[in-house]
Amino acid sequence: MAQTLTQNQGGMAAFEPLDVELHDVYKFFNFEAAVHGINLDVKQGEFFSILGPSGCGKTTTLRLIAGFERVDAGKLLIRGQHMTNVPAYRRPVNTVFQSYALFNHLNVWDNIAFGLRLRKLRKLEIESRVKDALKLVKMESLRSRFPSQLSGGQQQRVALARALVNRPAVLLLDEPLGALDLKLRKEMQVELSNLHKDLGLTFIMVTHDQEEALSLSDRIAVMNQGKIEQIGTPSQIYEHPRTPFVADFIGDTNLFSGEIAAVDPVAVRIVTKSGLSIVVNRFEDTPTQLSQAVMVSVRPEKIQLSLYPPNLPTNCFEGRLGNVMYLGTHVNYVVELTNGITITVLQPNTFGSLPDRDKPIYVWWAETDCLAISP
Repeated sequence: MAQTLTQNQGGMAAFEPLDVELHDVYKFFNFEAAVHGINLDVKQGEFFSILGPSGCGKTTTLRLIAGFERVDAGKLLIRGQHMTNVPAYRRPVNTVFQSYALFNHLNVWDNIAFGLRLRKLRKLEIESRVKDALKLVKMESLRSRFPSQLSGGQQQRVALARALVNRPAVLLLDEPLGALDLKLRKEMQVELSNLHKDLGLTFIMVTHDQEEALSLSDRIAVMNQGKIEQIGTPSQIYEHPRTPFVADFIGDTNLFSGEIAAVDPVAVRIVTKSGLSIVVNRFEDTPTQLSQAVMVSVRPEKIQLSLYPPNLPTNCFEGRLGNVMYLGTHVNYVVELTNGITITVLQPNTFGSLPDRDKPIYVWWAETDCLAISP
């Protein structure tokens, strides 16, 4: 089995087994690359998400792993075994589709048992496995119902049970919660997370929902136009995006285009095209070359509002209140700075009274709460 080298807390080298590996993988449709030389490793027992907008290649990547599409170039391995010429039905994976793909003429029990019967397992083993799968997804009492008699969440559970009953090494999830309403989706996120923890299986999920990926995943690969822009933990992806696309796609952000005007050992000063002077804290990957073009990212929740000029040397700007959107637990403010630039600010619903739109308001943020990113 393939392994990856990591550092444990004591600094000692440790090897972690890999369930899925993609090395310089390409997939072409009509001579255009839908997947463009991607590399990723998925560790055994990991909840790994592939996140990106429609058409970015994430579903094609999942289909390559499942065996529904053939790799045109590069290597794809599952548990250390090359999968290029291995058909889908011989791979140690199972897929849960957004549409669930249940057989309408079969009841819950028979839907779950279908794959086991195809493999001609003994009747007693089929019964034992189906019972275990039903218990796992809490559907024992609905075993005789047909898909048309089930809610969306119940159908999703049946689809999960049907995939898990085959005891795959890797469970592939293609937008698994996309057909559910918001409240049910939240509930199923919790159930999916608990299921992953209980089983210890490797989950690979494709989604366009940033919140879903951030809340469920151990690591996330962000895709754009067939390429992987960044792989990291949810906090790494959100707090330290490496490209403007990742910063803008994951959550909300204020992006400013500018050039590096000054550099010192702890900070970098950027002058934006609109004339703002922004100071950012230096991180390991912060651009530092003078006159280099950069993008500055500031998350709306990192920005503070003040009715009076704060006594701060950097990153404090005067503006006027342009718009207010009440979101319940939070309030979204749009502030128009004196130079005409608009900034979005997200604050907990505790701010109190606000000035009239013709009165000054001040926005400010810490040097550690913004990032300089190479465009």
